[in-house]
Amino acid sequence: MSDIRSTTAGHAVSEQLNRTVRQAYTLLAIVMAIAAAGAGIGLYMGLPWGIGMWIGFMVVFIGGPMLISAKRDSQSSIGLTMAWAGLVGFLLSPMVNAYLSMPGGSSIVLNALATTAVLFFALSAYALTTKKDFSFMAGFLFVGLIVVLLAIVANIFLQIPALSLTISAVAVLLMCGMILFDTSRLINGGESNPVMIVIALFADIVVLFSHLLNLFSFFGGDD
Repeated sequence: MSDIRSTTAGHAVSEQLNRTVRQAYTLLAIVMAIAAAGAGIGLYMGLPWGIGMWIGFMVVFIGGPMLISAKRDSQSSIGLTMAWAGLVGFLLSPMVNAYLSMPGGSSIVLNALATTAVLFFALSAYALTTKKDFSFMAGFLFVGLIVVLLAIVANIFLQIPALSLTISAVAVLLMCGMILFDTSRLINGGESNPVMIVIALFADIVVLFSHLLNLFSFFGGDD
């Protein structure tokens, strides 16, 4: 009898996990579509890229999840997440437009998009399939993100191309680790709220894409 109860409980937990994963990835797909729409509007408007736009983007990118987290247990969290994603896409569009205006810009953007998609699906699939717990990476990833952010701020004033490339290369590796870490949180009980996981994964994708743009512009653009 105890074995039957254990099996039943195991199936219930597995079904709950599968439902949470489906909810998270369905919401992520919607959020990505909204962000793409926001970016499309921004590209159509031809917004200029500059330090002011970058600061505005960072305020929204970092501040949005804080606001959503405060509303995480209410229905409004989903609407706020969608609005945030659309605004992030809109504010990111000037940077994308700047790369598009470079020689070979279309190839740069398409290569960055394709690489982002391949890395995300491969890493997420690996974490979901193996169900490994990547929580041990938390400290390393946190320190790495702080160092990269400080380096980005410093390079705004230093304007050293080699440092910019180094930052982007490190950021790509960190985002790959973050995708594994955040997917692991979803399936191993680190975070039970699908909305918060979606926010984390969406942020990983945006940062990964932006730094791949920088790398492809250096290595893949036309001279």
